[in-house]
Amino acid sequence: MPLALFAGIPVRSFEEATPWYVRLLGSEPTFFPHDTEAVWELAEHRSLYVNEDLDDVVDAIVRRGLEPTQQETYDNGVRKVSFRDPDGNEISFGGAPA
Repeated sequence: MPLALFAGIPVRSFEEATPWYVRLLGSEPTFFPHDTEAVWELAEHRSLYVNEDLDDVVDAIVRRGLEPTQQETYDNGVRKVSFRDPDGNEISFGGAPA
């Protein structure tokens, strides 16, 4: 089985973010799983998605038994929530305030 990447970016406003990502990535989303999520297939087995609400993403991870190792709020209000795997690799999610 090939290695796959499915990376997500929580956004404050799906309606505002989607056109920006269309311009960034140069194409319309490949599909829409629901009303506030868009997915781009960047290459075979390589996808990026945007969806609303950082809190929903973090809450779902916590419900699966993982706690953030670090939470930051920058001067502009953007939040970053980080998790570390058993090897110390960091995976972070960020988003603008609602």
